[in-house]
Amino acid sequence: MKKQIFALSFGAVLLALCLPADAQQPKEVPRIGYLTADSRSARSDTRAEAFRQGLREFGYVEGKNIIIEWRNADGKLDRLHALATELVRLKVDVIVTGGPTATRPVKEATTTIPIVMTQDSDPVGNGFVASLARPGGNITGLSNLAQEISGKRLELLKEIVPKLSRVAVVGMSTNPGNSQSLRETELAAGALGVQIQYLDIRDSKDIDAALRTASKGRANAVLVLNFPGNISRVIPDLAVKNQLPAIYYNSSFVVDRGGLMSYGASITDLDRRAATYVDKILKGAKPSDLPVEQPTKFELVINLKAAKQIGLTIPPNVLVRADRVIK
Repeated sequence: MKKQIFALSFGAVLLALCLPADAQQPKEVPRIGYLTADSRSARSDTRAEAFRQGLREFGYVEGKNIIIEWRNADGKLDRLHALATELVRLKVDVIVTGGPTATRPVKEATTTIPIVMTQDSDPVGNGFVASLARPGGNITGLSNLAQEISGKRLELLKEIVPKLSRVAVVGMSTNPGNSQSLRETELAAGALGVQIQYLDIRDSKDIDAALRTASKGRANAVLVLNFPGNISRVIPDLAVKNQLPAIYYNSSFVVDRGGLMSYGASITDLDRRAATYVDKILKGAKPSDLPVEQPTKFELVINLKAAKQIGLTIPPNVLVRADRVIK
């Protein structure tokens, strides 16, 4: 009897030793890095919440079965490289980037960790992917078509300012996709018979002087190209100060904070859809095999309070097309 008991005990010990490691150890919780150029609160920001919502659709709940390492440069672009390096050092499973300004330093920091772009104006032109259909490296994600719809923004300005003849285009030459967006705007300007005055911005301190220049140059309106959020936020007040109608690329950064109007891809929808890529990658897919997708949801947002401040009446035919009107 003792021999039988010993044999059974010895067998149980051997079985335990032969069990695979993953059967004995709890499964490791995936860790995601999220990097943005602007200042963003992970708790209250609408884009952060849209990303979390997208994750929840796949069963991931932050703090329970997934960890998100939120990092932002607070508008100080020189901090991005250090933050990207920090996320790589943490050995996160995937790094999500809030825009092209954040994607580049992450690309330079790692060639192995998968990178998911929530939005990019020109993924191929910026050198992030080989092609939209076959990214070919460790980066994939979503395009925001910012360049292609710059002309549409100019058309909207023409509708709300019927005597539009001169438009100041405010951009940042160092921002990825800026030159292509400017070219698209110039093509639309030619078709609409509108003159373009390009004003290059390097820092938020330059904006006041740029808009004064636009006003002195008899610009009828301002078209704002893609900027880091912290810079975009200071433009609305200065546009009102100079009595200039302005259209922006994104509502969450500007129009919700007093800007006149915006037209572009829904950035929150792109953030939500970025979670789809994260889920696929965590389940074993390679970024090189996941095509870059285009936006499917676009938004026209109009702020009537801002219109009233500059004495502008928005035509009914434009208002009726708005996805959201701030009164």
